[in-house]
Amino acid sequence: MEILEIFLTASFWTAAIRIASPLILATMGELICERAGVLNLGIEGIMVAGAFVGWFGAYIGMGLWGGVLLAFVVGMFLGLLHASMTVSLGLSQHVVGLGITLLATSLTYYAYRVALPEVTSPPKIEAFQPISVAILAYIPILGPAMAEQTPLTYLAIATVLITSFVLYRTPLGLALRAVGENPSSVAAQGLSVLGLRIGAVVVGSGLMALGGAFLTLSAFDSFFFGMVNGRGWVCIALVVFGAWKPHKAFLGAILFAAFDAFQIRLQQSTIGADIPYQIFLMMPYFLSIAALVVMSRKAEVPAALMVPFYKGER
Repeated sequence: MEILEIFLTASFWTAAIRIASPLILATMGELICERAGVLNLGIEGIMVAGAFVGWFGAYIGMGLWGGVLLAFVVGMFLGLLHASMTVSLGLSQHVVGLGITLLATSLTYYAYRVALPEVTSPPKIEAFQPISVAILAYIPILGPAMAEQTPLTYLAIATVLITSFVLYRTPLGLALRAVGENPSSVAAQGLSVLGLRIGAVVVGSGLMALGGAFLTLSAFDSFFFGMVNGRGWVCIALVVFGAWKPHKAFLGAILFAAFDAFQIRLQQSTIGADIPYQIFLMMPYFLSIAALVVMSRKAEVPAALMVPFYKGER
């Protein structure tokens, strides 16, 4: 009964949505990239860079929203670097993505040490505080938990709605989906396949950086090494779990975050006293893998995902 009561508390779902917010932002970014035919394995490093740059921007006086904007711009730059090699030059998306992750992570840690050489503990900033949006409380199930969140959580939810609208209700979205399925047909219509793919990777990488910035500007109030902690790889799995559809990927992020919030509360319960804490840390990943196996069997992968496009080639 104690376990079941955890799921019935508003605080549990409030925490789940907060934990899901950086995943939602980064997952939407990865989904946009993959819908256009580009697998972006640089997501982990881009999130690390976004976390640091967003925090550092606020720390030096740019303000919280200035830090958000700076993180987005840095993410877009890393996306442009990724796209210039994978889209324009047709290099391996796996190798380039992993290279971007290593480059962004290493540069971030180097920049931290250069900017704050004498610091032994991470400096703190005044992070985003929860705001009340009473009208959201009327939404069934998750509404009450969504009514008291930080602005970046609302931005994450808005990103899902905007991504869904653009992909399925606009000519641009149709072109992006087509370029990930049959780029030759897009080129035959006189549209630039390379331009669409580069744009998707740049914007998608900007959203990934916002996911990282959420951690330092909203979830925590400082930057520390290892804070992204594999969330980028989880987001790649969430795209597959959601069958490359924004609303399903959103639900997948909520599900993973609920598992994570659940294991934290289990550790604090009387049940957790007799079980090694490593079991609880493993739970969200184990349950997510199980859900991924079930859901991905019917998923339809974009036909041109990871397939380079060369103009004039059939």
